[in-house]
Amino acid sequence: MFAVFLLTGCAGNDVDLNSMGAEELYNQAHVYLEETRYKKSAETFEKVELEYPYSRWATDAKIMAAYAYYKNEDYDDAIMALDRFIRFHPGNANAAYAYYLKAMCYYEQISDVNRGQGEARRALEAFAQLTARFPNSKYAADARQKMLLARDNLAGKEMEVGRYYLNRKNYLSALNRFSAVVADYSRTGYIEEALYRQAEIYTILGLPQEAAAAYQVLSYNYPQSDWTAKAAKIVNRKKGK
Repeated sequence: MFAVFLLTGCAGNDVDLNSMGAEELYNQAHVYLEETRYKKSAETFEKVELEYPYSRWATDAKIMAAYAYYKNEDYDDAIMALDRFIRFHPGNANAAYAYYLKAMCYYEQISDVNRGQGEARRALEAFAQLTARFPNSKYAADARQKMLLARDNLAGKEMEVGRYYLNRKNYLSALNRFSAVVADYSRTGYIEEALYRQAEIYTILGLPQEAAAAYQVLSYNYPQSDWTAKAAKIVNRKKGK
């Protein structure tokens, strides 16, 4: 759908968009897209939709405008355009792509774990919508892979905050964060440390049974982990072994 329909003599030149019909505008928007003039491309696609809403080009123009906004990193505008497309064309052949592109708008904004993770949560939710509604679409496999990274970012943020509280001896707040990782993000790369931190904090709080339970889960699932070895020293030392 992203093939460029070149207009003779238009590429690279200013043209009079107001004199164009629906098909000409649609093709010119593709020219702008090819020239990486993404903002202009998006505006021209939207002009098709606004001025020729009943033309054969209007529906595709909606999602193409969103794509152009996405390429320009105008993610809020892209999301608004995609929401309109999804709302008015839920059965369209490009509906799965619309869900995917919306999720990608959030995904591209996922920052490192030292910053807020709102975009990671929204990306995860959007990818989950895609895989639930279109489990067999060509975008589903990539969505599932990106969901893993989004979860890893969210788990990393929980761990970062948990360590912050632990370093300040705010043990209950730290425990809540590490326990959230164990409960909600058990398939991320942070699970081993989270279980260790549970054992560590339970030991500090004088709760040996809870510490032993966390260690048991850690040692059963990750017997060769360095975190398991560290937890064993803590739990066994407390037992006097």
